[in-house]
Parts: sequence; C-alpha cells; structure tokens
Amino acid sequence: MSFIKVFIIIAVITSCFAYNILLVSPLPSGSHGILGDAFIRIFTNAGHKVTFISSMTKLTSSPNVTVINVAANIKTFPDDLLNIKAIMDQQSDMRDDDLFFPVMDNLSLVTMQMKEVQELLNDETQSFDVVIAEWMYNEIYAGLSTLYNCPLIWFSSLEPHWLFLRVIDEAPNPAYNSDSMSANVIPYTFSQRVEELWLQISRSFYREIWTYKDTEDVFNEIYTPLLTKRGRPVPKYNEVRYNGALTLGNSHAILGQATRLPQNYKPIGGFHIEENVKPLPEKLKQIMDDAKHGVIYFSMGSNLRSTDWPLEIKKKLLKVFGELKQTVIWKFEETLSDLPSNVYIVKWAPQQSILAHPNCVLFITHCGLLSTTEAIYFGVPTVGIPVFVDQFVNAERAVRKGFGKKVSLSYSLVDDLKVALKDVLSNSRYRDKAKELSAIYHDRILKPHEEIVHWVEHVIRSNGATYLRSPALMLPWYQKLYLDLLAIIFSITITAAVIMKCLVTMIQRKFSKTKTD
Repeated sequence: MSFIKVFIIIAVITSCFAYNILLVSPLPSGSHGILGDAFIRIFTNAGHKVTFISSMTKLTSSPNVTVINVAANIKTFPDDLLNIKAIMDQQSDMRDDDLFFPVMDNLSLVTMQMKEVQELLNDETQSFDVVIAEWMYNEIYAGLSTLYNCPLIWFSSLEPHWLFLRVIDEAPNPAYNSDSMSANVIPYTFSQRVEELWLQISRSFYREIWTYKDTEDVFNEIYTPLLTKRGRPVPKYNEVRYNGALTLGNSHAILGQATRLPQNYKPIGGFHIEENVKPLPEKLKQIMDDAKHGVIYFSMGSNLRSTDWPLEIKKKLLKVFGELKQTVIWKFEETLSDLPSNVYIVKWAPQQSILAHPNCVLFITHCGLLSTTEAIYFGVPTVGIPVFVDQFVNAERAVRKGFGKKVSLSYSLVDDLKVALKDVLSNSRYRDKAKELSAIYHDRILKPHEEIVHWVEHVIRSNGATYLRSPALMLPWYQKLYLDLLAIIFSITITAAVIMKCLVTMIQRKFSKTKTD
C-alpha cells in the first residue's frame, strides 16, 4: 500500500473521531484556569478541537484551540471579596448567601453578554458536538446545549455536595453529607446534623424560591434573543437546568468521602496533574537539593495574595520561620526585607515540581482542592489555613484522615501555626499517612485523563448517554416523599372516620327512638 493511501486512511479515521467541544470555565480564578488548561491539553492530545471561554487561561489560540478571553468579568467581584485581611476582619464573608449567590449569577450574566462571547453565540454557522460547562452554583450555562442542540456535560471543581448533586440526581441525606461551605466531617454530632439539615433547607428555600426568579431572569436575558434570532422557542429554565448528560467531578473518595453517586457522575480528581512533572528552575532546584533538614512550602493559592496579610502577621510569620531548621519557600507576590537566612521568597512557584521533590517535608496551604489533591498525589503532609468555600471541609478532612493539621484564620494564627508545625515536623505519622493515602490514590483502574476522553467521546457517540440519567429527575418532589400516598391514606382515614361517625349517630338515633316508643 502506497504512502499516500496510508495517509488518506489515517486522515479519514482521525477526522471521524475529531469532535468540536465548547468548554466554559469563566470564573476569574487561577485554580479554575489550571483545570481548564488541563482539559484543553487532554482534548487536543486526543485530536479534538476546543473553543474555550475562560478568564484565566495561559493558552493562546492555535489550530485546534480557540480561546475566548473574558478576563474583564473579574470586575463583577467586590474589591475585598478575596482579601485575606478583609476576611480576617470579617468585612468579607463568602459564606453569606446574599453575597455569594448573586455574585455567581451576575458573573454568568456579565460573561455571556461580553462582546467576545456574543460574537460566538450569534454566529449561526458555529456548531459543537458537546458543551462542557463548569457548574458554579447555578445552571445558567445549560442553555448553551439547547442553543447548539448538543449534549451537556457538567464539570464540578469541588467534591460532590448536595447543591450540585440535586441537578443530576437528588440532594443527598444531610445526616452524612456536608454542605460545600461547611466544615463538618462525618460522623456528625447531633448539633452538626441539625446544622447540615438547616443549611440544606435554608439554601434550598433561598435558591429555589427566594432568588429563583432572579436566576431565571438572567437565563432568559441571555438566551431569549439568541434563540428568537434562530426562530426557536425559549425553553423554561427549570427544564433546561436538568439536561446534563454527564458530570466530570474533580473528586476522589480518598480526598473526600464515599458519597453515594448517580451513574452519570464520574470522579476524575487529579486530572490536572501532569504525569511527567516539569523540572524545577535551576535556582529552586539548588535550594531544595541543599536543604539538609527538608523544605517547607508555603502558598495560599492563586486567588489569595500573601501581600494582603496584616503587617504584624507577616513579621511574626518570618520570625517563626526563621526559628526553624528547615528551609522555607514562601510564594509571596512582593519582595520582603530582612529575610531569615532559611527563608526564600518566590513570586511564582511551580507547585507540583516543589511538592514532587523528595526534600519537601511539609506544605502550608489554604486547602483548596487542587492543592489538597497535589499534597496527596505527592505524599506530603499539610498544615491548612482555610479561608472560604470548600477549604474548611478540606482542612477538616485532612485532620480526620491523619495527614494534616488545621489552623484557623485569625490574629492568633501565628501562635497556632507554630504549635502545628512542631507537631507535624516532629511526628512521622503525618508523613506516613500522606504516603499511605498517596499509594491508594494512585491505585486506579484508569488514569483520570483516560476516563475524561472516554466519557466525553461516549456521550457524543451515544447522543447524550440518556440511559445514565437518574430516574430521580423524572419524579416531582412530592412523589419522592410519597406525599400523594400519604394524602390518599389521610383521605381514606378521614372518610372512614366520617362514615363511622355517621353510622354511630344513626344507630344512636334509632336506639333513642326505639326506647322512646
């Protein structure tokens, strides 16, 4: 067979399996940008084309990737929303429903109305085989699958929780499933069970009744002109929001818990970690190689800035670090003066490469899920300083599982951190447990990137994998609770009581009449 024929056959086979994917992950967050870029790497390596709506990607457009940059949507965030000092001073609290949920809804609206996105959505020649949208506390992006008449795949960046699971199945039992912003870890105390029940009830009321119309208005404002232009009816938000064919969840039971999950939820935790870790920059490599007593890596992630620490906290942290025999690498956005000889400041840090180094003995982290996953992946114990959303429960789980300690974000943080550092550094059980959990994590049937490619392609090939959808989505809530049966039993009971009362009354009257006669 000639070379030309072979080339044609390969080209035909490749084109048959090359899909056009719309990936939507517009949250202005570095960690979410990392996840989005990982998806791009995985899909393009599999030969697919991707259009990526993102505000934090490091990628530029290429033959197989079209990047739609929506970085300007960060203006929707309040100035002090992620400021460490503002959070410490209780001037910002992302656990406040009246702050958090409206911010997320407004982010979706602003993103979808940006000029760059509107140019894509109004291009009627554009088509996609599947939409993969990150779920961020609303289902507004579900309308994209209706617009392009293709399957929808949700992506969740958190461990599975009730607010999201209710979109693909039903809300799990709060007696042993925590809210995404809760710090409670099973087994719960009585008060914790009540707290979780209250969070589920109150937030269900808030989202499904109190603010539902606002979210529905955002959905209609986005999609009504687009669908009308195409001469198509605008579906109801309450119908479209449950159209997800599959969920790719950034989770793993070893990091969270063995939650009961529907068939169309696929855990792919750790998919952003590259198998071949990039080598360290020469200067960092030299520092870590020369650290006789090991290296402590300190980073508050990509969203929180260490420069926002109160000045007195910065000074106390440097004093504590300077008293350690270990080398400390601190990801800090500015240059600090009067550094102890064992402390090194880096404005940017190749986190995975640092954690992969054998001399890395401890990770001081904000306990974002990506950082927690990487700590387990590389078997490094942690000291967690959680700040918002799922970081609290991630920190508590690290403590419960035995590979970390937790320090609360407060003005007494440094004293508490000093105690935690001494405990973890002097007790080998933390590192041993991290290594044990790491071995379990790596013992998988398939690697996460292989699962992602398989399931995305399967959803497309099977026209939405409808057979995987939970039957719970097809039943109204009153049928799930058997309230209709309860109503029938109640009606029968009341009817029987009324009949019995009438019969008794009739008998009494007849008896009285007979007695009178």
